[in-house]
Amino acid sequence: MAKPFRPILLGITLSCLAVASGVQAKEQLILAIGGEPEQGFDPLLGWGQYGNPLFQSTLLSRGKDLSPQAELATEWSLSDDRLTWTLILRDDARFSDGTPLTAEDVAYTFNTAARAGGRADLSALEVATALDDHTVTLRLQAPRITFIDQLLTLGIVPSAKRDNGYSERYGRHPIGSGPYQLVEWQEGEQLIVERNPYFYGSEPTFERLVFLFTAEDTTLSAAHAGQVDIASAPAALASNLPAHMNRTIMQSVDNRGILFPMQPASGEQAASGAPIGNDVTADIAIRQAINLAVDRDTLVDVALHGFGRPAFGPADGLPWSAEEEQIAAPNLALAAEILDDAGWELGDDGVRHKDGLPARFKLTYPSSDTTRQLLSEVSAEMVRPLGIDMQPTGRHWDEIKREALHQDAIMLGFGSHSPQEIYYLFHSQHAGNGFYNSGFYANAEVDANLDAAQAAESVAQANDYWRAAQWDGTTGYGVRGDASWAWLVNLEHVYFTNSCLDVGELGIAPHGHGWPITSNLLEWRWTCD
Repeated sequence: MAKPFRPILLGITLSCLAVASGVQAKEQLILAIGGEPEQGFDPLLGWGQYGNPLFQSTLLSRGKDLSPQAELATEWSLSDDRLTWTLILRDDARFSDGTPLTAEDVAYTFNTAARAGGRADLSALEVATALDDHTVTLRLQAPRITFIDQLLTLGIVPSAKRDNGYSERYGRHPIGSGPYQLVEWQEGEQLIVERNPYFYGSEPTFERLVFLFTAEDTTLSAAHAGQVDIASAPAALASNLPAHMNRTIMQSVDNRGILFPMQPASGEQAASGAPIGNDVTADIAIRQAINLAVDRDTLVDVALHGFGRPAFGPADGLPWSAEEEQIAAPNLALAAEILDDAGWELGDDGVRHKDGLPARFKLTYPSSDTTRQLLSEVSAEMVRPLGIDMQPTGRHWDEIKREALHQDAIMLGFGSHSPQEIYYLFHSQHAGNGFYNSGFYANAEVDANLDAAQAAESVAQANDYWRAAQWDGTTGYGVRGDASWAWLVNLEHVYFTNSCLDVGELGIAPHGHGWPITSNLLEWRWTCD
């Protein structure tokens, strides 16, 4: 059950939370955009991998066109053998406790993150070394084209050797060199942050930000009551715009699709103890038929209320995705023919059977997510005429990870600024790696293309291999090959923003974790007197 919205939070009066005016408006913003991290604000465990780390700075940042830009590093280069990155750091960066950020902190961050087992994949790193206070080298074990992504996303933490340095408590009490510092965090309720007085960049417009962690319906109520300045709005509620707010659209590569268990059920369990395999979805005919049956345009209209576009792959429109990765769908006639040829016979109960096995399985979605619920329910109705009984089932995330992740079809979401995600999703070595490749997909030819992409000498060469992994003319992970997913839609991120707030030019958002809208926070301005 959703927690009630509290009009008074940690001594902040209702007058501050209401639609602010005058000086107060320029000093404080209230945001209800979700995304509270379970493991805290620790970059070594994954904070910031899907967006702006807020409290920490990264070595490089992304431009509007996703190209690398200077941040903590003012110069960077890669050796001819593609094994050593050398970076020169700015000399005015300080942590929020006033101490200088040095190359030792950068080396510590990378070496420790490599051992931490978080979202930052530093398996290619041999060692990070501080040559002097402002020069650091990152030595790789083998060339990896996507290693630069860690320079763009891994927030730098203070070395454990210094006072206030990194410890196991860091995620709850982060110290960084980013534009804001944490003041107070009431888990499950709110987070209060204030300007970092030692930030090297331009001073943020707003002294204080208050992030509210409220359920979708509570967020909408708070927006209508004038108690938030920015509210994330799921597509199903995006038309319910408060009178004093604007609807702000952030384009994204954030997608939703159906992950299929690829192995037959054998009684085997993953390291987590979750059962592996599903006899129905392990049949490629079922996966191909579902891909052909779903009407993606209708899903955009019905489940996203028009705030999105159809999806056929995990990175549509990005350079590492094949432009021709599309199929003419819906095509129920062709889908039925594929099922017939594979021996799936329609029974009197309206469900197809093969060797006594009914074409019936659960399509599991997180019960807290109305968009995924709608996508699941409408998709299930679209495939029902084929004789496939895909049963929408809402569960808590903990239950999904514990019981369903590797044996049910799952309505999952991904979308990254990096092709590294493709490697995680489809390489067999990442089978069962959390939500990555949770269907235990394995294809030797796909693995070979993914490995060749990582070892490529240029981004252009790597993109050829990334696209070949999707479809090389004979096989691939995509809809023309193994159809390991039924990708459905790409979302537009919808926010309600106070009409006095100018959020500047928004970039292209990745998947929703990490508050993507805050990536250009330093450009935000209050426009009312």
